[in-house]
Amino acid sequence: MILEAFMRVAAREGLHAVSLRAVAAEARISLRLVQYYFDTKARLMQSGLTALENISNERLKARLQSLERSPGARTTIEAYFSVALPTDHESRQFHLLWTSYAMLAMTDPEISDRTFVDGPDRQQERIASLLEKGKSEGDFHRELDGEIEATILISLMHGLGTAVLVGQQTAERAFASFGHYLDRLAGQASGEPCRDQKRSR
Repeated sequence: MILEAFMRVAAREGLHAVSLRAVAAEARISLRLVQYYFDTKARLMQSGLTALENISNERLKARLQSLERSPGARTTIEAYFSVALPTDHESRQFHLLWTSYAMLAMTDPEISDRTFVDGPDRQQERIASLLEKGKSEGDFHRELDGEIEATILISLMHGLGTAVLVGQQTAERAFASFGHYLDRLAGQASGEPCRDQKRSR
């Protein structure tokens, strides 16, 4: 309850406006109760950051459970992108807060910047593993470098997510761009036409 109130305040007013008192008022509980669990603002903010990653993982899990029983590697990567793209209130709040945290971690020594390395590193490892799985299943070209392509895909997710958040790209355009790149991973290395080219024929 406290963390949810914290995220509402931070998303609505910005991280700079967060205080233990403001969070207590948002949650409609006493300041003393907030202080019982989080004795400093830094500790509350660090816990909020961990909660954000957990929420993202739960959204991905729910997304995958809504798909077929054993989704292929490409479908799973597309689910990652779908969850990461800020297209509804929850995903916009996540992207906004994550970006705000990243900026704060560069200037506030009480906010660990390791979270912004460790979290994406874990995601990158999962995507690299999915690319290797996709190579064996025929979703992606067998000669692609999974680690390098995972780095590029993570960058696409973050960059397109920010572009959608600020209105520079539509969600539809972002999905099309991401799908186009996955098509290239499936066929361009072997000289095969990508999926869009095959459809046009």
